[in-house]
Amino acid sequence: MYKAYLQSVRMASTKAIPEPLKVLMFLGSTREGRLGIRVAKYMQKYLEDEWKYKVTLFDPLEMKFPMLEKPVHFYGPQRTGAPKWLCDCEKIVRESDAYVVISAEYNHSIPPALANLIDHFPGSAFSYKPSAIVCYSPGIYGGMRAAIQLRAMLGEVGCLSVSNIFGIPKVHESINENGEAINEHIPKGAKTLITQLDWHARAMKNHRETAGIP
Repeated sequence: MYKAYLQSVRMASTKAIPEPLKVLMFLGSTREGRLGIRVAKYMQKYLEDEWKYKVTLFDPLEMKFPMLEKPVHFYGPQRTGAPKWLCDCEKIVRESDAYVVISAEYNHSIPPALANLIDHFPGSAFSYKPSAIVCYSPGIYGGMRAAIQLRAMLGEVGCLSVSNIFGIPKVHESINENGEAINEHIPKGAKTLITQLDWHARAMKNHRETAGIP
């Protein structure tokens, strides 16, 4: 038994460092005085520093996404006539290994800017990869009502969310303007969520590469 244990330790110590995952973060809020940018700053730094992920942020306040009239897949398989910026964004979506969706709660529901962002791309761009939901609000519910609705939406586009939801109530008292955690709930909640996401993302990445996509 002891010899077997030593052999497993040696194998683990010689195992190659896993390739960094590519993670796309969606920020869903555009409201004046939005607090979501604090959450995005915190999560991006956490993912890059603690998990060594390659992170891209899609922020509807900073990007060109108009109210949806023609999603990228409506331009046909060759994307004939599609704007270059939209094709570039689709490439990022398709090449990502996982998604982190940061959502506020507008009228107890998904912010329209977030749904609009996601709807610019076909389900095939998201399929067979996992997602993680980070929700927040200045109140006590932490955006959970929007998060539950997001589960259905993300499942329909093919990137099922992991079971944990990282909810942040009273977000203005939890993360400061620089994206720094100011209570112990934040790093603990982020770790629980991303530990799940990492496992699912690596398992699904491995299966896509070995078995392909149906």
